[in-house]
Amino acid sequence: MTPRRFRAALVAVATTASLTLAGCTGTESTSAAPTEDGLIPVLNYGDFGGGEMPKENYNPFLLATKLSATEYLYERLMIVETYSCQEIPWLATGYDWTDDKTLVFDIRDGVKWNDGEDFTNEDVAYTFNLIKENDVLDTAGVWQYLDAVEATGDSQVTFTFKEPGGSAFQMINGVPIVPEHVWSQVDDPTTFTNAKDPVGTGPMTIKSFNPRELTIERNPDYWQADDLKVKEIKFHKVDSGGQVEQLKLSRGEYDTQGMYVPDIEKTYVERDPEHNHYWYAPGGVISVYMNLTEKPFDDVEFRRALTTAFNYDEVVEKAQLGYVEQASQTGLVIPGQEDWLPEGLENEGKMPYDAEAADQALTDAGYKTDADGNRLDKDGNPISFSFKVPGEYLDWVAASDILIENLQDLGFEVDQETPQPATHDEDRKTGNYDMIFGVYGGTCDMYRNFADPLDSSRTAPVGKPALSNETRWQDPETDALLADLKVATDESEQQEAVAGLAEIMMDEVPNIPIWYGAKWFQYSTKNAVGWPNEDDPYAGSNDFLPMLMHLRPAEDSGDEG
Repeated sequence: MTPRRFRAALVAVATTASLTLAGCTGTESTSAAPTEDGLIPVLNYGDFGGGEMPKENYNPFLLATKLSATEYLYERLMIVETYSCQEIPWLATGYDWTDDKTLVFDIRDGVKWNDGEDFTNEDVAYTFNLIKENDVLDTAGVWQYLDAVEATGDSQVTFTFKEPGGSAFQMINGVPIVPEHVWSQVDDPTTFTNAKDPVGTGPMTIKSFNPRELTIERNPDYWQADDLKVKEIKFHKVDSGGQVEQLKLSRGEYDTQGMYVPDIEKTYVERDPEHNHYWYAPGGVISVYMNLTEKPFDDVEFRRALTTAFNYDEVVEKAQLGYVEQASQTGLVIPGQEDWLPEGLENEGKMPYDAEAADQALTDAGYKTDADGNRLDKDGNPISFSFKVPGEYLDWVAASDILIENLQDLGFEVDQETPQPATHDEDRKTGNYDMIFGVYGGTCDMYRNFADPLDSSRTAPVGKPALSNETRWQDPETDALLADLKVATDESEQQEAVAGLAEIMMDEVPNIPIWYGAKWFQYSTKNAVGWPNEDDPYAGSNDFLPMLMHLRPAEDSGDEG
């Protein structure tokens, strides 16, 4: 996940002041009593997508313009929740790898489309063959791995892969299933906006839409209707700049939102401590990338020494306002992915800040200091390099300031360069840097979490754009472990390969993880309880369907004005 960056410190300060003043306006949040049948009457959510001038588009494959209601209309075979990566049976009750190229899903009985037609295994096979025939709809690229998808028996779907398909499991379960009896009548599914009475198996249907508000309502015939306690959800088009949205959040006009808010405790929690909460779960790994084709970064002893050179806590508290956590050197996102850690690993792989240890390790590796405290290379020359960071990303700049000071304290001469984001990203791809921030991982696709930054086939010579391995890491053992992970269908085999890759991250230090990007998530318990949170992380904040099915009316929602 790409992290939210703080682009305008002055705006943030002004916003904080405006939200503080808003406390004097008399605007109070409202609560709604449950309906007679025990439902939450309405919940207010944030934006619904579609750009600045949204139009009705419920085609789940048109990513750029679809509206967020599609997440509540169309369902997947399995949901892999994004916090701890547990599999939740959904339209499929289970699956089996009959061999490493054949995956068979058992399709749930008793599910109906919201127009009353039966959902069957034929719909699943149709959906996958639809995106094969219209490849622009195959947004995840599943057909680069698949050979065939067929409905088999009364309630199974068999996926046959071109080669061992373990690494494609997440992709398969990311495909929304659409009804054959509707979509087979569509002339061009690549332009079909599906705007009139969209048919899905999901828990909600479309009630109303205008460019400022989208309302979805409960599907009474949903296959999990007994557990569906929300009658309506209203999405509201956000105002550009975010300040109005932060004000609305502070006033209690949203039951949930997902935005960066300065001083969240003061501007949100303290407005209603009983009900206003937030949970910023860890997301993608923000790491220090070193150009591994250059000296001294090509020396593993040098890289190991730097793992204790950085003041991680100061980055978290000062540059990231305490909203995030220090990242594990393993590249895994902890604590959600702690089950993947190698056994016996100390402190979950989170490195301590120990400047003395870093100094000693550098000296022992042949990087001594002269009488003036300048750090020298093995030939006795002062070591100097630059740290590139996008000048507009104020939190990244603040983080780099801390890291540069840490390096300077060890005797390095380090200059900061602050190019525009587009230039920065191009320089990282082409290897035109000494030290730079990079982001990877944070998903439940373990193969891609590690392959993106480490697979030698995804890099390129300096001067040419790398596909994703922008540090130019090349290591036969890494590639062998990635090859094992790519084809593994057995969980123990997957964990063995991931543990090996985590150990390479610890021992060989291809990059140095510093912090996890935050997944912004605010929620109120005035009208609904059951939101995922730090104490009950049953799902990630973007796992919309599991979240919806956990929500219940707040016990005191009818007692507060």
